Amino acid sequence: MVDMGNHARHWRAVFLNKQNQKTNTMKFLMGTKGRMTQVFDETGKVHAGTAVVCESMTAVQLKTKEKDGYDAVQYGFGSARVDLQNKAAAGHLKDLPALRFLREAHGATGVARGDVAGVTLFTPGDIIEVSALSKAKGFQGVVKRYRFAGDLATHGRKHTERAPGSIGGGGRAGGRVIKGKRMAGRMGGDRVTVKNLRILAVDSKTNTIIISGAVPGHPGALVEIRG
Repeated sequence: MVDMGNHARHWRAVFLNKQNQKTNTMKFLMGTKGRMTQVFDETGKVHAGTAVVCESMTAVQLKTKEKDGYDAVQYGFGSARVDLQNKAAAGHLKDLPALRFLREAHGATGVARGDVAGVTLFTPGDIIEVSALSKAKGFQGVVKRYRFAGDLATHGRKHTERAPGSIGGGGRAGGRVIKGKRMAGRMGGDRVTVKNLRILAVDSKTNTIIISGAVPGHPGALVEIRG
């Protein structure tokens, strides 16, 4: 008989080993989303891309397994007004400039507090994943939120063209509304990660990176790039 405890521990060790191999070489960068554009490659083929302005970010804190339980580097990005900082943020940053955003890059090593990183971390052709908050669309109905077909637009329907329809009762599910029922509600504003995107171009003069395809969020949103 196979010891399931040992079996689970074995595969957990394999998974953690792969994660460590991946994160040890991880590249991390933050930027603000710009507009979409086009990039032509060497063969003349056009590629749709999104411009991300990546001003330099600063290493703020180093986290270790011995002290914090994991290896990570906390980076700061964007300028903030000093008079709007609370005492906790001012004490955390200390001699560093006031920074607006703080994010962690797990598994990153070989970085010292105060080190600055920029667009030169990436080169055209790198495969990356991008995370950002999607556009918030407010309270929406089921037709827009879940692409419901809606009711028939015929005589006698009146105000039910975009209604959700029955939501429970009638003996189904004990006469109650089941959890997870798709109904109207807040839409968007979620953290979205898009994988397998590609760096199309890097401009160190303007600190701009062109990423293939679309990137979540509105123009000006904070974008996290991991490679």
